[in-house]
Amino acid sequence: MPAKDIFHDVVKNALIKESWTITDDPLFLEFGGVDMYVDLGAEKLVGAEKDGKKIAVEIKSFVRQSLIYEFHNALGQFINYRTVLRRSQPERTLYLAVSEDTYESFFTLIFAQIVVEENQIKLIIYDPNREVIVQWKN
Repeated sequence: MPAKDIFHDVVKNALIKESWTITDDPLFLEFGGVDMYVDLGAEKLVGAEKDGKKIAVEIKSFVRQSLIYEFHNALGQFINYRTVLRRSQPERTLYLAVSEDTYESFFTLIFAQIVVEENQIKLIIYDPNREVIVQWKN
């Protein structure tokens, strides 16, 4: 099993504060002879009919010196996980969780915005100090 990101528990706690139930920690995926682990799986009951919303969350800290290297790695993982989820658990929506500082310093750059838009990356932006989600970007 892969190592947890340094902000794993922060994002998990932030989701719980927003009434998400953590269903998988990590979310195991097996498809086409390959095993993968997305950091978290969660669900939330919504509406009077209790229709469930299900998500998968990949958490990235972007703590290395090269943000572009971290971005390449995160993007590759995101695309691979989304591909498998669409075939094995199409009811789940995949999100990439990044800290508010990372979002403001890197994800607001034109390059990052274009890549996020073209690859339809959904983001969860969190405050690691308060352990809260500050924004969902679909």
